[in-house]
Amino acid sequence: MTEETTGQGDPTDVGFWRPLRRLQDAMDAEIARLYAEHGVDVRPRHTMPLIRLGRLGPMTIRRLAETTEVTHSAMSQTVASLRGDGLVATRPGDDARTRVVELTDAGRELLPFLEAEWRATEAAVAELDAELPYAFSRVVADMAAALERKPFRDRIAERLPDAP
Repeated sequence: MTEETTGQGDPTDVGFWRPLRRLQDAMDAEIARLYAEHGVDVRPRHTMPLIRLGRLGPMTIRRLAETTEVTHSAMSQTVASLRGDGLVATRPGDDARTRVVELTDAGRELLPFLEAEWRATEAAVAELDAELPYAFSRVVADMAAALERKPFRDRIAERLPDAP
């Protein structure tokens, strides 16, 4: 018997989400290229926090994480990077455990471009979605509905062999 017939080969050789991640990475790379062409030195994943700070004003790292739907840890890393780039500043919050994040002048100067790019990107994605025979936005909604009916955890657990 071979690994292929027993199904005991490297399980990471199969990755359902890998093509989607590659697609998103490629699209992000195109956005980064557009930024570079316009002299904007910002990572595409930093755009949303910058826009939220511009729209909502200074806020704690925790609140910024909540508004952008990422973990506190991920946002702490993003804020550290943005601070290093001179786009945000931080100051102590109401207690010793919190830090308040606010845009610097350099960060505020980027907002008109970042907001215009965000709107243009959303319009381009909507156009792309409309070209598909089965809209990706529908796929996402249908998958979310299926997971409401039967959670992902349950789908995985029923396929796991009994624990040793």
